[in-house]
Amino acid sequence: MAGTTSIEWTDATWNPMTGCTKISAGCDHCYAERFSERFRGVPGHPFEHGFDLLLRPERLLQPLAWKTPKMIFVNSMSDLFHKGVPVAFVDQVFDTMESARWHTFQILTKRSSRMRDYVNRRYARSAAPEHVWLGTSVEDGSRRSRIRHMQDMNAAVRFLSVEPLIGPMGRMNLRGIDWVIVGGESGPKARPLHPDWVREVRDQCHDEGVAFFFKQWGGIRPKAGGRSLDGKEWSQLPSVKPIRREVFVPEE
Repeated sequence: MAGTTSIEWTDATWNPMTGCTKISAGCDHCYAERFSERFRGVPGHPFEHGFDLLLRPERLLQPLAWKTPKMIFVNSMSDLFHKGVPVAFVDQVFDTMESARWHTFQILTKRSSRMRDYVNRRYARSAAPEHVWLGTSVEDGSRRSRIRHMQDMNAAVRFLSVEPLIGPMGRMNLRGIDWVIVGGESGPKARPLHPDWVREVRDQCHDEGVAFFFKQWGGIRPKAGGRSLDGKEWSQLPSVKPIRREVFVPEE
């Protein structure tokens, strides 16, 4: 577990597994892969095996030892719902989160259908705990189906990470979504972020009463462009609401 992080919307990271494989265009220039592969072949380094998918069971109980309440981003260097992760291992991750109720856990996946199916099995009679926030990454309008998967999931808090935003999102159905994060891509091959794409998402969040967080403009260095949009920094967080089920309303 990392005690600090430069990610603006969380306090710490917890990686009970590392490594992943690409699934859509938002993965093309993955920061986690770029970082991990720098150390491939370095004996004894945590990323000696680069970005290969590795389970790290020795880390499963780490949050229980961290007594100060924190926002914890789960698997900043992987995807918990990758098809290569056994359900039994996902169970252990959720067991730890359920026990460490003084923390808030933020899980983010691009495998949103697998997350939905898992959560709906585990929490068939009630929603997931409200200190476990469940989110999916959506990089442009072609991936809006992931939003539907979130809406059809038994969750107390649902969020979207629209990062890296590489094209317009278009009209989104935000029913049941509590929080939307938007950010531009960073790194040497960063694709440009058009301000109107960000405004389009912000304005829809405003109209629907959804918390909006603008993380960064991106570029070669993630912080270089700042995070001000139209003269303001947007740092809204979701209000934790009573556990509920949302009825999914299909997009028109």
